[in-house]
Amino acid sequence: MASFDIPTIDVSPFLISEEDGDGKKKVMEQIGEACVNYGFFQIENHGIPLGLLSSAMDLYKTFFACSDEDKLLVSPKPGSSIPAGYLKSPQNSAEKNEHFVFLPPSSGFNVYPNNLPHLKQVLEEMISRFTKLGMLLESIISECLGLPPNTLAKFNDDRSWDFLIGLHYFPATEAENNGKSAHEDGNCITFVYQDEVGGLQVHKDGQWIPIAPSKDKLVVNIGDIIQVLSNNKFKSATHRVVRQRGKSRYSYAFFYNLQGDKWVEPLPQFTEEIGESPKYRGFLFKEYAQLRVKNRTHPPTRPEDLIHITHYSISN
Repeated sequence: MASFDIPTIDVSPFLISEEDGDGKKKVMEQIGEACVNYGFFQIENHGIPLGLLSSAMDLYKTFFACSDEDKLLVSPKPGSSIPAGYLKSPQNSAEKNEHFVFLPPSSGFNVYPNNLPHLKQVLEEMISRFTKLGMLLESIISECLGLPPNTLAKFNDDRSWDFLIGLHYFPATEAENNGKSAHEDGNCITFVYQDEVGGLQVHKDGQWIPIAPSKDKLVVNIGDIIQVLSNNKFKSATHRVVRQRGKSRYSYAFFYNLQGDKWVEPLPQFTEEIGESPKYRGFLFKEYAQLRVKNRTHPPTRPEDLIHITHYSISN
């Protein structure tokens, strides 16, 4: 296990002052380096109140403490591309967790537990805050790639494919401690807020780096879409969750995605314009997103059989 941690970046220059050009330049340099070297970083002074982050965590814990009968009352409605509501990992899954997915309110597919009347309001506020933060990070990452700041935003005509997921990982047993198998995220940007138990780890240089929990920081990682668009200039880092004996772990994550009908392929700035071959064939985002959802709802018995972005790799 590595003894060092991922970078922590203060993003306040982008939130509190239009004039702090030097501060913004420093933030961009730090994020660019983190995207090249780790694919992960933490941000502080991000603008989301600690009270709101804590309220969402407390509500998730309260929900997951409900009876299975009550939780199953908010199972996903049929018809949604991303199942919104409560799901538990199937018995044959290598991952041992339960989760609650919440979509943007305009989706019409969200379901709400009757015994937690404040959950809807808090999660809607969380989605609003995370969306604004995602738009900011998206612009910064575009510039870090040497692109105009609105480049990645052109892939987001609407936010209907975003989602917020609350997760409860069951305590580890003597036989196994896998909470979430090693994987990469299939989206643009992910924001994670974890409780004090920890367990999130990122893989780098053959080692697993534990990401220490912090009540006032958010973990950020770039996903497969950024990796594909940049033709591997920025990497979607492999990460996992390891459970602990005698302790439940709680976290929630916001997945900042693309509009479903957008075509994804390496941008010409990273291929033909610099004489490099594309490393991926093109695909519709919703096609890949639905394959990744199937990983979660109908997981294979072997983690190595999960669908990854290598599904679209080109052998050069």
